[in-house]
Amino acid sequence: MNKWVANLLAKEKAKRKVPLEAKKLNNNYYLYHSTTRWDKKEKKNKKVTNYIGRMTPKGVIEKGDSHSIRSIYEYGSSQLLYELSQEIIEPLNEAFPYRWEDILACAMVKTIEPLPLKMIKTRWEKLHISEDINASLSPNTISNMLREIGMDYASQKDFFNGLIANSKIIAFDLSSIFSQSVNLKYAEKGHNADHLYLHQINLMLFFSIDKQLPVLLKPLPGSVRDIKALKTVIDEINSKDAILVLDRGLASYKLPVILDENLFNFILPLRRNFKLINYNMKLDNTFPYRNRGIKWSKKKRGKYLLYLFEDVKLKAEEETTFIQLMANGKRKKGAYQMESKKFGKIAILSNLDMVGEEIYLMYKDRVDIEVAFDALKNELENDKTCLNDEDAIRGYFFISFISLYLYYRILNLLRKNNLVSKVSVNEVLLEFSKVYEIHIGKKKKLSEIPDKVVKLAKSLGLDIFPKNLGS
Repeated sequence: MNKWVANLLAKEKAKRKVPLEAKKLNNNYYLYHSTTRWDKKEKKNKKVTNYIGRMTPKGVIEKGDSHSIRSIYEYGSSQLLYELSQEIIEPLNEAFPYRWEDILACAMVKTIEPLPLKMIKTRWEKLHISEDINASLSPNTISNMLREIGMDYASQKDFFNGLIANSKIIAFDLSSIFSQSVNLKYAEKGHNADHLYLHQINLMLFFSIDKQLPVLLKPLPGSVRDIKALKTVIDEINSKDAILVLDRGLASYKLPVILDENLFNFILPLRRNFKLINYNMKLDNTFPYRNRGIKWSKKKRGKYLLYLFEDVKLKAEEETTFIQLMANGKRKKGAYQMESKKFGKIAILSNLDMVGEEIYLMYKDRVDIEVAFDALKNELENDKTCLNDEDAIRGYFFISFISLYLYYRILNLLRKNNLVSKVSVNEVLLEFSKVYEIHIGKKKKLSEIPDKVVKLAKSLGLDIFPKNLGS
């Protein structure tokens, strides 16, 4: 091996922090990422190499690279995401020491712009942070990365446990993403919230209400739902002292027993047709909630407590709607007396003996998990239908989770500064992307910063445009 090849190989190993090897072919040298993978059929580790690029005395020309030299980079959006990711970099490094930079780079690009996997590398190279994070993002490398992190669920679990730790109130819910991929085993036929029986991938999400951040995401086969899905992961949750807030769609008579057995405190909204609900309970307590009057009471139901709430405004709205439906012949007058007892009522079963207002507020705060699902499906997901490997799917949604986490870090900044109604997460990233870092020789400087960006950064309490880089 030529001396320059050995020196370059050593340099790239130090830079990329992954196992590498150089291969010679037709008097040219090529760089490969070298690793091992467990072969289930042969029941042994097998060597796997992924092509990175051609080695030259001036450096590595990665696959797909042009020979042009970039001297201007998008600065604002990637710098913002990098600073907001500081809390997860160390645990991500501990969980995936050879892949954390690739994972973070993919997630940052996906947060800025939900591109197909094959376009991640090109978009990443336009960001100034690509000069500081040594990510390998060729399509083949990304595919292998997804499989590696997808098959290592133990490391994912360690990472999630770190996020869940010290959470006091955790919302749990399920949602579905439809897929027509015939090769994707996760995409099974199953019923969803819209009562459709289609090929889908189910997503199980845990969201920390007190931290206002997602803390665990796990894809499940489309046929797995409700209690079965919750039981698959509940034993893995380390935060047993947390209060678990569930969706009424998960309500069943078996669920409280399961949660009790696993030592979880829980808040379980009930569907209105549950027989244990006593709609004749006297509601002799009150509190205001967002300019709405709420009446409430609680009563022992076996081992648990039944909380019954009445939203006075909602009761009037539902009663008005029912009367209109009767006038149009769509509801029978005989049903009015029975149904009217349920108007505006919300029943919650819990093993906690608390003031009703506290229970109600925790129930209402779970709306954030629905917002999280919308962000995950509408803003961040892209390639689900073309992934035909179960490990790759698990890896893919881990990347999506990191993107969702970064999305929520920005959203929380907007909430903290009362800007949610004025600016969206995507608008923040778009405006900040208008600030560039320019390289002139060995010097770096920022482009002119638009007034709108200056005002937005100030409103968010951000200081990410250093004066020593100012134009």
